[in-house]
Amino acid sequence: MASTAGMVAEPGGRTYTLLGADRSLYRSAAPGRFGGHRKSKIYGRLDCPAALRAIGGGGYAAQRVFFADERTAVAAGYRPCAVCLPCAYAAWKTR
Repeated sequence: MASTAGMVAEPGGRTYTLLGADRSLYRSAAPGRFGGHRKSKIYGRLDCPAALRAIGGGGYAAQRVFFADERTAVAAGYRPCAVCLPCAYAAWKTR
């Protein structure tokens, strides 16, 4: 796990668990800006309609991970969601 030295925690001392580029979990004072699914290796926006439907259906939340940014998600081996990140998905698909 990465060091939390120098982190300024949010009021109340809350920290968040994020997945790093090396696929290791670490604690962060800031919440993740993107969510992902550990088994399917897809990342997307936190308000993605497809992810919210899957979470509502149950079972998805246990595989949920969070990323600080898109660069970290890609470095960790995740691909963009076709629903909420269509431009990034099209670019990924044509590479």
